[in-house]
Amino acid sequence: MPVSPLDRLRRKVLGYLGKVGRLARSLHPDAASPDDVWAQTLLTPAEARVYLGMDPRDREHACRVARHLQSDFPRASPELLAAALLHDCGKSLRPYRVAERVLVGLLPTRLARLLPTVGPIGIRAFHPELGAELLAHAGARLRVAQLVARHHASVGDPEAALLHRYDELE
Repeated sequence: MPVSPLDRLRRKVLGYLGKVGRLARSLHPDAASPDDVWAQTLLTPAEARVYLGMDPRDREHACRVARHLQSDFPRASPELLAAALLHDCGKSLRPYRVAERVLVGLLPTRLARLLPTVGPIGIRAFHPELGAELLAHAGARLRVAQLVARHHASVGDPEAALLHRYDELE
């Protein structure tokens, strides 16, 4: 079903408001309070190791995405909820630097993929694929890795599209 221009604009505005809130929370790592105990109940031991390797600010964001998704879709698959918790795990391959994250976060993913794939721009552009590789290497569920890989390119995968939508809102 095609999305109307008004709906597209509404999603963009909500997405940017979510990013502003996320930026404000990202300034102080000690202020992050991810619900790691709850998150680990949704993950396999291998997935939990990857999750715990993420920066606390990314884990907090992931928990908000997963909780929001679970609240709106109580019958969401266990793999979708796990992917919500792990969707940004590819970013853990580089230390969390606030200024760097803000600057590269301003780049649309499509543009970042056209630029040289080094450093923070490379992580920004390819964190879904990097995360999927990290998960596969760790022994995560195949579907979880697929959803992580597709969360910014969800064509033909309704669960990945849902994950992308909730990621943009949080």
